[in-house]
Amino acid sequence: MVLAGGEDHIAPALSVFEGSSKFGGPVDYVLAGSGHIAGVVNPPAKPKYGFWSGGKAEGRLEDWIAAATETKGSWWPYWFQWLEAQAPERVPAREPGGGNLKSLAPAPGTYVLMKA
Repeated sequence: MVLAGGEDHIAPALSVFEGSSKFGGPVDYVLAGSGHIAGVVNPPAKPKYGFWSGGKAEGRLEDWIAAATETKGSWWPYWFQWLEAQAPERVPAREPGGGNLKSLAPAPGTYVLMKA
């Protein structure tokens, strides 16, 4: 799955569309309805932006958008369904510092105490 932002300068729709069309295997191109951080972090509880989904990036972006399905709200539930289809087995979350690697410090970490 690849995600592009409709009004983005980091992952622009056309660049991501053209790039993802070069991948082998199944690729699900998703176009978030906003750009940069707003389109990516828009959580399901705040259905401010929508997204378009339509499978593989083929042909022209304009034609893909015209044939794609527009969904109101966050793309996260769509991504979660896609993710579960790839790996449906669930495992318990790890306890930070509970394995071979010990925690360096409690959250949020010592870096927030540094001064420039």
